[in-house]
Amino acid sequence: MSKDAVNPNHYKNHPSGVECIDITEHMNFNVGNAVKYIWRAGSKGDELKEIEDLQKARWYLDREIKRLRYGNIEKLEIERTEGE
Repeated sequence: MSKDAVNPNHYKNHPSGVECIDITEHMNFNVGNAVKYIWRAGSKGDELKEIEDLQKARWYLDREIKRLRYGNIEKLEIERTEGE
């Protein structure tokens, strides 16, 4: 069986039968990516990969919170460098 690099099984194996992209395409980039990583967490049978996926989801959620709080990421990056 060949692997599908574009649409791998860990995005299609949800018990509901729904594919991840059918949900995330209605979200903004950061939230959609967070959901994607949460969706696939644990589906590879490797606890370290599961933790990594959850950390990636958290990174995108933190980025979205910053975007909402500051209006845009560029402003946040400027403030961060000025504070150093």
